[in-house]
Amino acid sequence: MKVTVENGENQQVTLTIEVEAAEVSKAVERAAKRLANRVNIPGFRKGKAPRKIVERHVGMDALMQEAFDLVAPKAFDEALTEQKIEPVTRPNIDIVTLEDGKDLVFKATVTPRPEVKLGEYKGLKVEKAAVEIKDEDVEKQLKNFQDRQGKMVDAPEGAAVADGDFTTLDFEGFVDGEAFEGGKGTDYPLQIGSGSFIPGFEEQLIGAKIGEEKEVNVKFPEEYHAKELAGKDATFKCTVRSIKQKELPAIDDELAKKVSTFETLDELKADIRKNLQENAERKAENDQKSAAIEQATNNTTVDIPAVMIDNRVTSMIQEMAMRLEQQGMKLEQYLQYAGTDIAKIREDYRETAEKNVKTDLMLEEVAKAEDIKVEAKDLDAEVAAMAAAYGATPQQVQKIIKEQGRIGDLAASVLRKKTAQFIIDSIAE
Repeated sequence: MKVTVENGENQQVTLTIEVEAAEVSKAVERAAKRLANRVNIPGFRKGKAPRKIVERHVGMDALMQEAFDLVAPKAFDEALTEQKIEPVTRPNIDIVTLEDGKDLVFKATVTPRPEVKLGEYKGLKVEKAAVEIKDEDVEKQLKNFQDRQGKMVDAPEGAAVADGDFTTLDFEGFVDGEAFEGGKGTDYPLQIGSGSFIPGFEEQLIGAKIGEEKEVNVKFPEEYHAKELAGKDATFKCTVRSIKQKELPAIDDELAKKVSTFETLDELKADIRKNLQENAERKAENDQKSAAIEQATNNTTVDIPAVMIDNRVTSMIQEMAMRLEQQGMKLEQYLQYAGTDIAKIREDYRETAEKNVKTDLMLEEVAKAEDIKVEAKDLDAEVAAMAAAYGATPQQVQKIIKEQGRIGDLAASVLRKKTAQFIIDSIAE
């Protein structure tokens, strides 16, 4: 077998592979036997028809294609090994010569895994953020508890809308003096200051009284999901129908008993501080780990083929579609609601995809440099963790992975995690 390599555009390479005529002839004989076993030929039992009969029945082109399918994959794999090429794309095959009695010549165009030059990745100096829980942090959590225990009461007679009030209102919107579709509401619930309406809308209701009509002038955002309204000036005629305020309980021992198992406010405060401290330390540790991996990635030099980034973007969109479906929404519905399209989503994801691909390439290269291997116990631990996350048994998870042919993907993922931990464990003290 003879192999020549030619560099092409977009970091692709084309392998021209030549297989000796003798190998092709053997493949043709094997192909004839395989076809004889698959097709019904009158007068012959399956597998018993001679090659000439098979050739006459299916045609020479079909016979040679079958022979190609037998010999080409092996030749392609051997060519990759010989040239030390690790493709990241499926080959684009172009047959040059395919005839019985002649050398087989075909071209296979692939994008090889790029060369990765590692920078510093061991003993990185990454500071861990100092953790300090302030009294204000504890008070903020207490106010959250207080807010949850609050009761809605009617505002005093004659009261005007204030920031934080809960209102119901009737409204109708106009653009250029014309009412527009979707711009009308009756007894619509709105908390002032929630930011759920167009910017500037809620603030203009402050001071309005029940039954009083208030004119609100706003401008729709340039990126508003309804394109016909984006960037347009609008006037809303609003009438407040009700005003309710939240009556908050005192922050004392009684509140502590209602929101926890503690008897006193001091005990609740101590528990809040403890939980905030643990969460903050956990976050600081995770941030340090992430910073170490990011630093090792930034220290790496690699020219990433565009196709790898495109493929990662596609995977990210597929994952997003799956999450949306779990929430009962189709991707198309989300795009319409968000006023965007797939092209914009792909562009938005591109930078993150490129960083993720570079990180993966760095981790894979470090694994080679440090001879980090995935052992059976590593796979078992990952499967067990996945099973716990999805509320399944390890056996069920293993079955799904095998059925989907994702054992290789699982091993690669575990290798990257193991390598990332190696980098994290070597962080300089």
